[in-house]
Amino acid sequence: MKTLVSIKYYPLKILITGAAGFIGSNLSEYFTEKGHDVIGLDNLATGHRHNLVEVEKKSNFSFLEGDIRDLETCRKAVQDCDYVLHQAALGSVPRSIKDPITSNEVNVGGFLNMLTACKDAGVKKMVYAASSSTYGDSAALPKVEDVIGKPLSPYAITKYVNELYADVFYKTYGFNAVGLRYFNVFGRKQDPNGAYAAVIPLFTKKLMLKESPTINGDGTYSRDFTYIDNVIQANEKAMLSNHPEAENTVFNVAYGDRTDLNMLVEQLKLSLSRFDPAVAAIEPTYGPLRAGDVPHSLASIDKARKLLDYDPQFDLKAGVDAAVAWYWKNL
Repeated sequence: MKTLVSIKYYPLKILITGAAGFIGSNLSEYFTEKGHDVIGLDNLATGHRHNLVEVEKKSNFSFLEGDIRDLETCRKAVQDCDYVLHQAALGSVPRSIKDPITSNEVNVGGFLNMLTACKDAGVKKMVYAASSSTYGDSAALPKVEDVIGKPLSPYAITKYVNELYADVFYKTYGFNAVGLRYFNVFGRKQDPNGAYAAVIPLFTKKLMLKESPTINGDGTYSRDFTYIDNVIQANEKAMLSNHPEAENTVFNVAYGDRTDLNMLVEQLKLSLSRFDPAVAAIEPTYGPLRAGDVPHSLASIDKARKLLDYDPQFDLKAGVDAAVAWYWKNL
């Protein structure tokens, strides 16, 4: 894995929640490779144990199967930890529309449990996965952290409530939690299967099977697609930052560019054509728009650049090339 930045303090003890998921497993691999002691917590509801096959071979990684909805589990997991990278959540706007109660229990109740456990255990900082869905119906582009609209889905509400709870815990208890508003993260280990698969792994799998990917709408909706290594960098820099203005705040984590879905399919076809030229001839089909989807998403990353020295290295093409190579080898 590409080295992103250098940590000066060894070793740290880091809890990563959602460790068997896409982002959590990548973070677990990265920080164990850097020599830190990592505890992975996951209930395996949406994560997969196979994502941890390599990292579990390392003596500085341990896995705890448990649910963040249980406060005592959270307390056990954070014991003696320096930092917590909280990735555990039930993602997906459509999932939250179908089952808002469970999304709220995990994303709000579980988040509050983690905040409480971290505060009580004296954890130095919790960096948590926030979401670009928090921008809701705000039409302004690019998205700037302090200008949001009304949420458009139960999922978006849960992620905004996380930010509100984090702010209250800082003002009331002095506990520092920093939110990273992820914009359409993709890359190795992202699951292409299931009803709530993200668009890049889903489309990649379809194209590899010589099937037409289905675009919701006419393909002009656009997103700020963000490769996993950019997200790893942001987590590390947010975790270690001692900038006073980087306390108790949120940052956009993105590349800072947007791509519409038609362009995305063309890039995926181009990248896959290196392995199978026949993919170039496959055309997408078009279906109805999904409820809760925003038309366009584009992040301003100026705040993270300034306060965290965040410098994303992977644009869409570089990220898609790397992701497609991984899927071709592993699917």
